[in-house]
Amino acid sequence: MRADAPAAWLSVAEARSAILADVRPLPAERRALLHALGHVLAEELRAPLDLPTCDNSAMDGFAVRGADVRGASAERPVRLPVVGEVRAGALPERAVGAGEAVRITTGSPLPEGADCVVRIEHTAPDGADAVLVLRDDDAGHNVRRRGEDVRAGDLVLPVGTVLGAGPLAVAASLGRAQLSVVRRPVVGVLASGDELVEVDGFAEVAAGRRIVSSNSYALAAQLAEIGCEARLLGIAHDTPQSLRTHLEAAAGCDALVTAAGMALGEHDLMRAVLGELGLELGFWRVRMRPGSPFGYGRVAALGGIPWFGLPGNPVSAMVTFEVLARPALLRLAGHAAVFRPTLRVRLLDDYRAAPGLTHFARARLSRGPDGEPRAALTGPQGSGVLTSMAHADALLVIPPERAGAAAGERLTALRLTAGLQAEAEYDAAADLAADA
Repeated sequence: MRADAPAAWLSVAEARSAILADVRPLPAERRALLHALGHVLAEELRAPLDLPTCDNSAMDGFAVRGADVRGASAERPVRLPVVGEVRAGALPERAVGAGEAVRITTGSPLPEGADCVVRIEHTAPDGADAVLVLRDDDAGHNVRRRGEDVRAGDLVLPVGTVLGAGPLAVAASLGRAQLSVVRRPVVGVLASGDELVEVDGFAEVAAGRRIVSSNSYALAAQLAEIGCEARLLGIAHDTPQSLRTHLEAAAGCDALVTAAGMALGEHDLMRAVLGELGLELGFWRVRMRPGSPFGYGRVAALGGIPWFGLPGNPVSAMVTFEVLARPALLRLAGHAAVFRPTLRVRLLDDYRAAPGLTHFARARLSRGPDGEPRAALTGPQGSGVLTSMAHADALLVIPPERAGAAAGERLTALRLTAGLQAEAEYDAAADLAADA
């Protein structure tokens, strides 16, 4: 589609589907285990051996035969001679015979003949070479069996696994010092507008002449939150030459995100200049608010990388990034799960919306006295009210067929962050019940 094509006016679902259908994960690279955190696994990890590699003790205590300690109690303890010891990192030197015990530490291989471990707190010493077993709770227990974690040949971590602490620990346990992972996307970020300055030019803001390019900082942060590397391309003036120079600086990036220049004013030149750089426009305009002047395509002169054209109003830029660009960039980074979790909530305020557009209202989540999730608007909802995003932990979705929503109605919320709670606010039982 030509860069100057008329507005497509896609629905949010259509726009998102079109973008996701066009995006594939980046190539893989090898990374050292400690530098793979947050990346997406690009290879299957199969177990080369059983883990544990042998039966071993789950407790510090005494390896025994369960039949020898059944019936033991504080009133009638069972006395067993201690005939050896297995320390961590060592192998057993002898088997455990009937009526015998071997001292053992957690993780040590279980001696032949033993089938359980009596934990040390259930015993008492009886001289230098014997132990009294005071309870029989441990008969048949406290042994980690060979292969109970994984068996040789098992698929342990599939392609697409996000490498957090748990998967990295598993990879280490399988002896993997390096992993094949999807490369992190490098994303060019360009803001445009003669009215913009960097934050160090705030004196001009105070004088009433300019505004800070908050989009540059917001988008860089949104990219960092999903593991992308933001390459800030500066602020372009509203001239074809300035825009072209700044856009060409995105050479070598894996994607390009621009903010502003997407509407129909005489200074909205973004699509025209990108057209000179070989933009193949996927679509322009989405039936959403805030953020309808959104565009997507690929830029030939930049290697055919995907381009996300965001509106210039700061809330519109952040919301369209969240709803339309974020899932695609996660896909680019290799993620299979790319959507925010949703929650049905009770609205606490009235919200007016023009029908025909999907509205995304900024809201703060809480729980009512009955434990039901609820949402309050974060104040005025204009696309220039940046604090409405700063105070939000969710976007409320008002479908296009609705002319707003009234207090008390239930809506779907996109959770922007799980957040943290003070101890006094945390009710584990209620939290678990709500998530069940």
